[in-house]
Amino acid sequence: MPTPSYLKLQRNGILSERVKQAYRQLANCGLCPRDCHVNRQQDAHGFCQAGLSPEVSSFNAHFGEEPPLSGSTGSGTIFFTHCNLRCDFCQNYPISQLGNGTAISVEELARIMLFLQSKKCHNISLVTGTIYIPQILAALEKAIGQGFQLPLVYNCGGYENLATLKLLDGIIDIYLPDAKYSDNIMAEKYSQAPHYWEINQAALLEMHRQVGDLQLDAEGIARKGLLIRHLVLPGNIAGSSKILEFIASKINTQTYLSIMSQYTPRHLACGIPELNRQVTREEYELVLGKLKQLNLNNGWIQEI
Repeated sequence: MPTPSYLKLQRNGILSERVKQAYRQLANCGLCPRDCHVNRQQDAHGFCQAGLSPEVSSFNAHFGEEPPLSGSTGSGTIFFTHCNLRCDFCQNYPISQLGNGTAISVEELARIMLFLQSKKCHNISLVTGTIYIPQILAALEKAIGQGFQLPLVYNCGGYENLATLKLLDGIIDIYLPDAKYSDNIMAEKYSQAPHYWEINQAALLEMHRQVGDLQLDAEGIARKGLLIRHLVLPGNIAGSSKILEFIASKINTQTYLSIMSQYTPRHLACGIPELNRQVTREEYELVLGKLKQLNLNNGWIQEI
């Protein structure tokens, strides 16, 4: 197995400095684009409702991710509580919006990473970890001291602060962002995410700069790189074609994509007429046709 690059940063002291830099941000929180400027070092809460301690809903070996992530022994998935988005259709809304989870210490988070490694998971997937980057980095430093060496997957909604992403350069091995919308009006209406499209584009470019295209080992397991998820929404609310055009022209046509047809009305979407239905076969096939037109051939699609 290739050695994760964060081990080199740990040896030369850069990881410790990144931990300090990240924690300094908590005093006037600007970890994500919302820039709430609350003092989370004193456990104040901004838009996302996260405080000083990391909160975790669950952790397990997950076999439902894309094949290079789940592999044969699972992706070591840690579901963090709270989120910097407010998607009306979120399938995990009890975790992301209702706050279901438990506050733990950084030491306990490190033990979770080591436990998942002991279960032979291929990687550690940090689900909605954006709002807990300081705590994750501190836990990583502690876990390394006890033999941790799995690749880290940054599983996020794609609403990211560039300065914060740069703290992760050389630490995250696999970026797994969403590209949710290409229309800012739709993003604000359904996810309360102002300027999502510009922010998402910049984040995807920075992630690709850091890790490049997805690299698979001889067994087909992801070791490093970018894998972008896109959930097709009913009525083309997501603006799928524009997202794919951006990826093909500004990143490259070798980019790995996961194009999901699994949308089902959840949470507030059940009361919003335009969201209160599944995606039709025709809507999904239009997106697949755009993939073919743009020669975006790497990745995974779903049945519908």
